[in-house]
Order: sequence, then C-alpha cells, then structure tokens
Amino acid sequence: MLTIRRAQDRGHANHGWLDTHHTFSFADYYDPAHMGFRSLRVINDDTVDGGQGFGAHGHRDMEIISYVLEGALAHKDSTGTSDTIRPGDVQRMSAGTGVMHSEFNGSSDEPVHFLQIWLIPDKRGIQPSYEQKRFEDGDKRGKLRLVASPDARDGSLTIHTDASVYAGLFDKGERAELSLAPGRHGWIHVARGKVTINGQALGAGDGVAISNEAKVSIEGVDQGEVIAFDLA
Repeated sequence: MLTIRRAQDRGHANHGWLDTHHTFSFADYYDPAHMGFRSLRVINDDTVDGGQGFGAHGHRDMEIISYVLEGALAHKDSTGTSDTIRPGDVQRMSAGTGVMHSEFNGSSDEPVHFLQIWLIPDKRGIQPSYEQKRFEDGDKRGKLRLVASPDARDGSLTIHTDASVYAGLFDKGERAELSLAPGRHGWIHVARGKVTINGQALGAGDGVAISNEAKVSIEGVDQGEVIAFDLA
C-alpha cells in the first residue's frame, strides 16, 4: 500500500530569513495525523538566506541527517566539529546524551537549500558523535545509493537505528527498485524534480509511505532526486 503525502499539504512557515516546509509535525506546526512514520520523525525542507542560520541550540536522543541540495551549510557543534556541507555531502549527528550545534548559510549572499532528517534511535543516552561523507552524483545516477545504515555497510554513514537511507538521481527513463523485506516499511521523499513511484507521479516535496509492498519502482521523469528509507 502506498499513501502519498503531497508537498502542498505539508506544514509551512516563512520567517523571512528561513522558508521551511515540514513533512511531519514540527515546531509550531502540529498535525496529529502526521507525527512521523515508523522511526522517521522529521523531514524539514529548509531554504536559508545568505548570512543567516540557526544559532547554537541543543538536541538529545535523535539521529540527525543533513542533506544539502544547493549552496553550502556551515556546521559547528559541541563535539568540537566544524565543517561545511555541500551538495553530494551527507552529514550524520547522533545527539545521544546531548549536543549543542549551530547551522549557518556558508555564503553571505546565496541561499542554501537543504533537508534536515530526524530518526528516532534504537537506544537512548549514547555518546554524541558526528560523521560526514561525500557521495558523488555518478554513484547515485539511475540507482539508489546507500548513504546511512546501522552497520555502515557499503561505505555508508553509521546511524543508531534500524533503518537504511538511500539517495538516488533519476533522469527521464532511469529506473531503480526499493526492495523491502517482509514486515519492513518504506518512505520515499522527492527532494526535487519529478519521478513516478509504482507508476504514480510525484514532484518536489512529495512523499510516499509504503507498507505491505515487497518492491517499489522509482522511475525518472524530469531530473528527479529522491531520499528513500527502509524502516523497521
């Protein structure tokens, strides 16, 4: 069964310096019908103006993935990490017992567009940690490239929850499948462009929840970029 969550139905707030869309309930946006899906708790689609960003703030007991679509995101946190995330980079921060971090646009005049994804960890109170890796476009073209998993297989980031996260780029006619074992669930978020999921048309910002499906087909229509989740 596929349940589509259309982009226009998400929560939305424009703070001037920040234009943000929430797939699931977050901050001032509350919808009891959309509190997350399985261990997937947050997908925020954020565009931040040049020279602006989120000052130091705290998180705990959450796996946080940042995925930059355009621009550069400057990250600092209380583990001592200071880095810049650009398109192709994927960052994982395990908040665990508690971490402070800030995220600012790495440019003074160009916007940064990124996804911030939260997954609920399997275990609370772990040691905070940070990891960042680059995944080239060629590794994602016409396929689903594993970017995060519990066992760091295939060179992916390590996340502390029973989920596998994939990224894929799909031009017209390019196709891949997400296979789900019995009892597993999926979520696919269209980051930009257009694709079909099992023949159903989806565009930028759309998402689809997947249950009781062994395989899901993703096919490119127009410069599609997707993030796909295999969830317990």
